[in-house]
Amino acid sequence: MPPDAIPVALTRCPSYVQPELDEAIERVLGAVPLPGLRSVDVLLKPNLIAAKNVRLACTEGAFILAAARWLLAQGARRVSIGDSPAFGTAAMVLQALEIADKLAALGVKVSSFSQGRRRKLPGGGHAVLATAALDCDLLVNLPRVKAHAQVRITLAVKNCFGCLVGLRKPWWHMLHGGPHGTFSDRLVQIPLVLPPILTVLDGIVAMHQTGPIWGEPYPLALVGAASNPVAMDAALHAVLGLSPERSPVMAACRRAAMNGAALAQLSFPLSTPEELRAGGFMLPEELNSIRFSPINYLKSTLHRLRLLKQAG
Repeated sequence: MPPDAIPVALTRCPSYVQPELDEAIERVLGAVPLPGLRSVDVLLKPNLIAAKNVRLACTEGAFILAAARWLLAQGARRVSIGDSPAFGTAAMVLQALEIADKLAALGVKVSSFSQGRRRKLPGGGHAVLATAALDCDLLVNLPRVKAHAQVRITLAVKNCFGCLVGLRKPWWHMLHGGPHGTFSDRLVQIPLVLPPILTVLDGIVAMHQTGPIWGEPYPLALVGAASNPVAMDAALHAVLGLSPERSPVMAACRRAAMNGAALAQLSFPLSTPEELRAGGFMLPEELNSIRFSPINYLKSTLHRLRLLKQAG
């Protein structure tokens, strides 16, 4: 193990019930180096893809609440939450998860991702990222382990795609998708231009077979934490027995020689991937095109605008 190995904390956690969940989050966050949390502004970035199949398609509500409670207990000055859902708004999805009032009671405010700023990506090109994501002191990334019909698996790095402002997400699919597109190579650059990221991964009940909305539940029964989203993804590929070459996002991380993309760069202060190895976790064999057809892009855009109008 190299002296500068990146710690990835993995532990068993079979349910979202307290205090078991709180103890698991405390355990993994106690095993990785953390920035000072007292008096910092924290943004929670869960996966709030849509208010459809919300109990499996999104980061579990109990998991979001547990992370918020832990951060507030560490003295964070302010904890907010935001995402750029595929349809609707973050507030709408949080209502569907039935945690909006509970977050409000904790003092956690919903940040709109409607405003953004243009950032140059280290690998080339630009991204318009949510102002709320750029202005926080610490971005706490809360992905859910899910199969994905376009990129096979969505984990910590892919969850950062939600920091793009609203309609910029489908536009990226149009502009950078296709068989010769650079979608994944650009996507993996997004975490590099965001504030420091702490990933706390919801792998208690994962989604397998297909996704990211209409897959099936899989009892993966784990929680993870890492200060490097690429390292978290590399560890989960080992847990799931997924070759990085079969994962468009992880393959892009490797092409870019990103820190944490190689398993040999990681250390495991708690459980190892071998100890948590998942059998029977199914992923799509054939992937759908990342690029939306012009008709589907237009339909999606009009649907988004209609939902935003209803919400506003």
